[in-house]
Amino acid sequence: MNSRSNRAALFDGIEEGGIRASSSYASHEIDEQENEKAMDGLQDRVNLLKRLSGDIHEEVDTHNRMLDRMGNDMDSSRGVLSGTMDKFKMVFETKSSQRMFTLVASFVVLFLVVYYLTR
Repeated sequence: MNSRSNRAALFDGIEEGGIRASSSYASHEIDEQENEKAMDGLQDRVNLLKRLSGDIHEEVDTHNRMLDRMGNDMDSSRGVLSGTMDKFKMVFETKSSQRMFTLVASFVVLFLVVYYLTR
């Protein structure tokens, strides 16, 4: 029993050092594996955000083109409406008030007839 305790005392520090070294190495290896997993997860998130920002960029470009076309259409509509209003002004200035009243009244009656027929 005495020789066994001497032997245990002799190899106790070495075994502990070996255990400590191997557990330190294992924990370092585990830390590296966790870091690799975390880096892979971050890389996936970065790729997802990159794709998402690309999709947002395409959507913004599409909406900008649509708004430009809509603005051009509004400008052309404004031109047509301006021409129509100028023609109405000429009609109002050249026609007598009685003829104008007759014209407006006939449009109102026509509108009411169409409204009641479609209802």
